[in-house]
Amino acid sequence: MVSEIEQMCIAKGMRMTDQRRVIARVLSEALDHPDVEEVYRRSITIDSRISIATVYRTVRLFEEAGILERHDFRVEGGENRARFELVTETHHDHLIDIDSGEVMEFHDNEIEILQQHIAEKHGYRLVDHRMELYGVKVK
Repeated sequence: MVSEIEQMCIAKGMRMTDQRRVIARVLSEALDHPDVEEVYRRSITIDSRISIATVYRTVRLFEEAGILERHDFRVEGGENRARFELVTETHHDHLIDIDSGEVMEFHDNEIEILQQHIAEKHGYRLVDHRMELYGVKVK
Protein backbone atom coordinates (compact mmCIF):
# COMPACT_ATOMS: atom_id res chain seq x y z
CA MET A 1 0.00 0.00 0.00
CA VAL A 2 1.29 3.47 -0.91
CA SER A 3 1.18 5.94 2.00
CA GLU A 4 -0.39 9.38 1.73
CA ILE A 5 3.00 11.11 1.92
CA GLU A 6 4.48 8.77 -0.69
CA GLN A 7 1.59 9.63 -3.02
CA MET A 8 2.31 13.34 -2.49
CA CYS A 9 6.01 12.79 -3.20
CA ILE A 10 5.27 10.90 -6.40
CA ALA A 11 2.88 13.67 -7.49
CA LYS A 12 5.71 16.18 -7.00
CA GLY A 13 8.08 14.03 -9.06
CA MET A 14 10.31 13.08 -6.17
CA ARG A 15 12.41 9.93 -6.39
CA MET A 16 11.29 7.42 -3.77
CA THR A 17 13.91 5.08 -2.35
CA ASP A 18 12.92 2.19 -0.10
CA GLN A 19 14.12 4.14 2.94
CA ARG A 20 12.13 7.24 1.95
CA ARG A 21 9.07 5.01 1.55
CA VAL A 22 9.51 3.70 5.10
CA ILE A 23 9.91 7.22 6.51
CA ALA A 24 6.90 8.43 4.48
CA ARG A 25 4.85 5.53 5.84
CA VAL A 26 5.89 6.22 9.44
CA LEU A 27 4.95 9.89 9.09
CA SER A 28 1.67 9.12 7.31
CA GLU A 29 0.63 6.72 10.06
CA ALA A 30 1.61 9.07 12.91
CA LEU A 31 -1.32 10.13 15.05
CA ASP A 32 0.93 12.49 16.99
CA HIS A 33 3.47 15.13 15.98
CA PRO A 34 6.75 13.16 16.12
CA ASP A 35 10.19 14.72 16.22
CA VAL A 36 12.98 13.36 14.02
CA GLU A 37 14.31 11.06 16.74
CA GLU A 38 10.86 9.48 17.15
CA VAL A 39 10.49 9.08 13.37
CA TYR A 40 13.89 7.36 13.43
CA ARG A 41 12.87 5.00 16.28
CA ARG A 42 9.70 4.02 14.44
CA SER A 43 11.47 3.66 11.09
CA ILE A 44 14.20 1.29 12.28
CA THR A 45 11.56 -1.15 13.53
CA ILE A 46 10.63 -1.53 9.84
CA ASP A 47 14.11 -1.23 8.29
CA SER A 48 17.10 -1.36 10.64
CA ARG A 49 19.43 -0.04 7.91
CA ILE A 50 17.94 3.47 8.08
CA SER A 51 20.30 5.98 9.70
CA ILE A 52 19.34 9.01 11.73
CA ALA A 53 21.04 11.16 9.07
CA THR A 54 18.75 9.67 6.41
CA VAL A 55 15.73 10.52 8.53
CA TYR A 56 16.93 14.12 9.02
CA ARG A 57 17.57 14.54 5.27
CA THR A 58 14.26 12.98 4.30
CA VAL A 59 12.20 15.00 6.76
CA ARG A 60 13.92 18.18 5.54
CA LEU A 61 13.22 17.18 1.92
CA PHE A 62 9.52 16.56 2.71
CA GLU A 63 9.35 19.90 4.53
CA GLU A 64 10.97 21.80 1.65
CA ALA A 65 8.52 20.15 -0.76
CA GLY A 66 5.60 21.49 1.29
CA ILE A 67 4.49 18.02 2.41
CA LEU A 68 5.40 18.35 6.09
CA GLU A 69 4.94 21.29 8.39
CA ARG A 70 7.49 21.95 11.12
CA HIS A 71 6.43 23.13 14.57
CA ASP A 72 8.91 24.24 17.22
CA PHE A 73 6.91 23.37 20.31
CA ARG A 74 8.31 24.29 23.73
CA VAL A 75 8.30 21.43 26.23
CA GLU A 76 9.38 20.86 29.83
CA GLY A 77 12.58 22.72 30.66
CA GLY A 78 11.75 25.45 28.13
CA GLU A 79 13.51 23.73 25.25
CA ASN A 80 12.02 23.76 21.76
CA ARG A 81 11.62 20.46 19.93
CA ALA A 82 10.88 20.48 16.22
CA ARG A 83 7.84 18.32 15.59
CA PHE A 84 6.32 17.47 12.23
CA GLU A 85 2.89 16.89 10.77
CA LEU A 86 1.39 16.46 7.33
CA VAL A 87 0.41 19.73 5.66
CA THR A 88 -3.37 19.76 5.34
CA GLU A 89 -5.96 22.08 3.85
CA THR A 90 -7.92 22.20 7.09
CA HIS A 91 -6.79 24.73 9.67
CA HIS A 92 -6.25 23.73 13.29
CA ASP A 93 -4.43 25.05 16.32
CA HIS A 94 -2.40 23.21 18.95
CA LEU A 95 -2.53 22.73 22.71
CA ILE A 96 0.79 21.43 24.06
CA ASP A 97 1.21 19.75 27.45
CA ILE A 98 4.59 21.09 28.59
CA ASP A 99 5.08 18.20 31.01
CA SER A 100 4.43 15.27 28.68
CA GLY A 101 5.01 16.93 25.30
CA GLU A 102 1.60 15.64 24.13
CA VAL A 103 0.11 17.77 21.35
CA MET A 104 -3.63 18.12 20.91
CA GLU A 105 -5.11 19.60 17.75
CA PHE A 106 -8.25 21.71 18.00
CA HIS A 107 -10.37 24.12 16.00
CA ASP A 108 -12.58 26.76 17.59
CA ASN A 109 -14.79 29.02 15.48
CA GLU A 110 -15.04 31.67 18.21
CA ILE A 111 -11.25 32.03 18.29
CA GLU A 112 -11.11 32.24 14.48
CA ILE A 113 -13.73 35.03 14.45
CA LEU A 114 -11.95 36.89 17.26
CA GLN A 115 -8.61 36.76 15.39
CA GLN A 116 -10.26 38.18 12.26
CA HIS A 117 -11.86 40.93 14.34
CA ILE A 118 -8.57 41.87 16.01
CA ALA A 119 -6.76 42.08 12.67
CA GLU A 120 -9.53 44.23 11.15
CA LYS A 121 -9.65 46.49 14.24
CA HIS A 122 -5.98 47.28 13.68
CA GLY A 123 -6.40 47.84 9.94
CA TYR A 124 -5.20 44.44 8.70
CA ARG A 125 -6.57 41.67 6.56
CA LEU A 126 -5.59 38.40 8.19
CA VAL A 127 -3.79 36.12 5.70
CA ASP A 128 -2.44 33.46 8.06
CA HIS A 129 -1.96 32.68 11.70
CA ARG A 130 -0.76 29.98 14.04
CA MET A 131 -1.90 29.47 17.59
CA GLU A 132 -0.05 27.37 20.13
CA LEU A 133 -1.38 27.10 23.65
CA TYR A 134 0.88 25.66 26.36
CA GLY A 135 -0.46 24.13 29.53
CA VAL A 136 -0.22 21.49 32.20
CA LYS A 137 -2.84 18.83 32.85
CA VAL A 138 -5.05 19.69 35.81
CA LYS A 139 -4.94 16.80 38.25
